[in-house]
Amino acid sequence: MSDNPTASVHLPPSEIPEPRSISVSDLADVLRAGLADFKRAPIYGLAFSAVYVVGGIILYAVFLASGQSWWFIPVAVGFPLLAPFAATGLYEVSRRLEEGEALDWRGVMGCVLAQRDRQVPSMAMVIMLAFMFWVFVAHTTFALFFGLQPITSSTAEMLLSPTGLTMLAVGGAIGGAMAAIMFSLTVISLPLLLHREVDFITAMITSVRAVLTNPVALGMWAAIIAGLMFAAMLPFFLGLFIVLPILGHASWHLYRRILT
Repeated sequence: MSDNPTASVHLPPSEIPEPRSISVSDLADVLRAGLADFKRAPIYGLAFSAVYVVGGIILYAVFLASGQSWWFIPVAVGFPLLAPFAATGLYEVSRRLEEGEALDWRGVMGCVLAQRDRQVPSMAMVIMLAFMFWVFVAHTTFALFFGLQPITSSTAEMLLSPTGLTMLAVGGAIGGAMAAIMFSLTVISLPLLLHREVDFITAMITSVRAVLTNPVALGMWAAIIAGLMFAAMLPFFLGLFIVLPILGHASWHLYRRILT
């Protein structure tokens, strides 16, 4: 039986290979592979991305309706934390394309739904807690600098004041540190959980080991993800219809290069 545990949830633990070293040049290769997978099966990428795009638009609409649209900024900044979990279905599509298996909605969604009885929900809880903690930190940082006064469209100049710029710098440093930690914990762990029978703690440890083995290449990969995700979110999240599938498929190929 292959390492892919889609048929049963009671498989023995998989052996985890040592993370391999990769170079920055490998990133271009995995991006090309991600683009190729998206072109081969675009409907899956567009469908899974739609969940993410619609979720972002709904969040913005809720903040706008409540008169607190400015609080969407920290939510949008932290939103990429959820991207690895949103890409789970894309990992399965890439796995099937790689292994020459039939590609159909029943099989792909069956694999995704089967994860509810495995370790992915635990990993998703870690990601969600990190996302909620970031939103809490953003609110707390604002309160420390500006007290309890509300931020509205009429007081947006607060952000460009010396105090506001300092707040943004502090919040950015904290957010960057949190993002680095979450990237280290998830860059390998989620595709690993999908592909092999392993607990989520072991998967996170393996992901951190992969980052420590490849600090330069994976640091560059984190920067690529952050840059493309933020750029794609600017036009009402619509750029994510292209960026998220490519990055999701590419992340699978990156995982396969590091853990073969």
